[in-house]
Amino acid sequence: MVRSVVFLLVAVSIAGHFIGCDGGKDRVIPVADFFSEPEQSDFRISPNGKYIAYLGSYEGQKNIYIIHVDEGRRHQRITSETELGVQSCFWANDDELIFTKDKRNDSLQVFAVNRSTLGVRHLMLPSTVKLRWISPSKVINHGFLISLNERDSSVFDVYRLRTDACQKELVARNPGNIIKWYADLDGELRLAIASDSLKETMLYRHSEKEPFRAVVSNNFRNSIMPLGFSGENRSYIFALSNINRDKLALVEFDMETGKEVRTIYSHPDVDIDHGGYSIDRGEMSYASYFTWKQQRHFLNKHTEQVYHKIRQKLKGYELNILDRDTARTRFIVRSYTDKDPGAIYYYDMATDELTKLADNNPALNNRLLAEMKPVTYPSRDGRQIHGYLTMPPKPKGKKPPVIVYPHSGPSDRNRWGFDPEVQFFANRGFAVFQVNYRGSTGYGKEFWAAGAKEWGGKIQEDITDGVRWLIKKGRIDSARIGIYGAGFGGYSALHGACFHSDLYACAASYSGFINLFTILKEVPPHLKPYLQMYYETVGNPETEPELIKSMSPVFHSDQITIPVFIAQGGRDSWSTVNETNQFVQKLKKRKIPITYILREEERRYFRNEENRILLYTELGKFFDKHLK
Repeated sequence: MVRSVVFLLVAVSIAGHFIGCDGGKDRVIPVADFFSEPEQSDFRISPNGKYIAYLGSYEGQKNIYIIHVDEGRRHQRITSETELGVQSCFWANDDELIFTKDKRNDSLQVFAVNRSTLGVRHLMLPSTVKLRWISPSKVINHGFLISLNERDSSVFDVYRLRTDACQKELVARNPGNIIKWYADLDGELRLAIASDSLKETMLYRHSEKEPFRAVVSNNFRNSIMPLGFSGENRSYIFALSNINRDKLALVEFDMETGKEVRTIYSHPDVDIDHGGYSIDRGEMSYASYFTWKQQRHFLNKHTEQVYHKIRQKLKGYELNILDRDTARTRFIVRSYTDKDPGAIYYYDMATDELTKLADNNPALNNRLLAEMKPVTYPSRDGRQIHGYLTMPPKPKGKKPPVIVYPHSGPSDRNRWGFDPEVQFFANRGFAVFQVNYRGSTGYGKEFWAAGAKEWGGKIQEDITDGVRWLIKKGRIDSARIGIYGAGFGGYSALHGACFHSDLYACAASYSGFINLFTILKEVPPHLKPYLQMYYETVGNPETEPELIKSMSPVFHSDQITIPVFIAQGGRDSWSTVNETNQFVQKLKKRKIPITYILREEERRYFRNEENRILLYTELGKFFDKHLK
């Protein structure tokens, strides 16, 4: 017994010595440290800049807290929700916040809370509807605009929700083809986007007393994406447009004439991104775009000066201004890098003082994480494909195994920054390869359109070409390659398992599409306006059944010879549990190693923290077993 105790003490001492040498940086980091909910989130500053609201924990649920900026940064909890936590909130004015609660049985709930009296008012009776916020989300004359599919589950009508009378008033009835609504700086509904699924039309009116009229139409491959109304000219809007050009450019557009007034900024290689529009003043502060990192072209000297001053204090970090007061002297700022989740700060320009409010993930502070580097390679038909490669931070002298990680688009793209999944895999010794295959956004409409009806074709070839390029470069172990993704990425993983079991050692799908007939024939009602576009970009199950069948993993499970991991929520509207169960059973009958996680209460992606941690714990075990 004595010898055992002595041995244990010596072992602890030695372990402490080695941990002390590098701060424990080289250890495998617990799953929960990557995927737990942050203790404080969703920071918002009041219009007068005197108060900062955020979501923090109370009795196991998210609640609203207030920081009194001018009173010694005193914290105060102003809600006491113990059954359903606060989901989101924003300032109605300097005294009240509007907030929604987590749904119970899909019931939407909207409230207001007074920061002084702590009084909570139900603004809208619970209802099993979907809500879409209308930009800009702000209270004007005791009301703000929302859209609900209350009358018809497939369309969203617009209501003005009164904060004084606690009732909603119908502002616009959706004729059935409106997919998005916009308000002006005074809170009037004056712009809408109509779609027949193949053609989009911008509708405009000078005031809410007038009917909407069509201004300009384009097919879905050409886009005018409104950012907001101009504060200088009532009929002008700022928008992203690729009309008569390949890349989205920042433009000013006259809604009265239906013509582009001027090009504000464009980039020769990539689309201009959302961001830089000021909803309180109706002006553009900067044009934002992604090459391999986020870049900004400043259009406002004051904004440029603010970013410059903060960068001097946070050298080496990327910055995003999340919120500001109306005087533009007090700011909420987020910092991050590829290997640091960063923090949330409060910046007072008058005093040039930067104060940390919260770490985005304190459990990862001072951990040895991995660098995310850009890569470019040619596809087999000569396209330049961009992506990112993250190598394990502590290579062990041999080529590492790699996890190919297609993004969940295809109408999306990978971006440089902190990604907990990437760092989770890299910490466990895996390289992570992310591909912006054709059909990804951000690289112009021709590159995006090249992915049409290529879900199971050239998109997958781009991914395969990237893997073979990595092998040729000698960066990875060609015998230890896995593929993993969520949504479309999960579909790509299953597609790889079906058609490239010679290339991949294993495949993992998180809510991936198994049967494309299902997602095209059982589109949720609120997405019906996009159905014809889906037919054009994916394929038409009625006229092109062979194409759909050839791309759907469910019909090719007999070709899978490698271990497979599948995770799915029972309430996922894009996939049916019965089909997934049948797919899993087919693999089991053929003695294919299968790990299957089904959580009946979850939707497409797991929101419950316990379920999420279980998912990644099992996913880590799966790749450890089959790639190491």
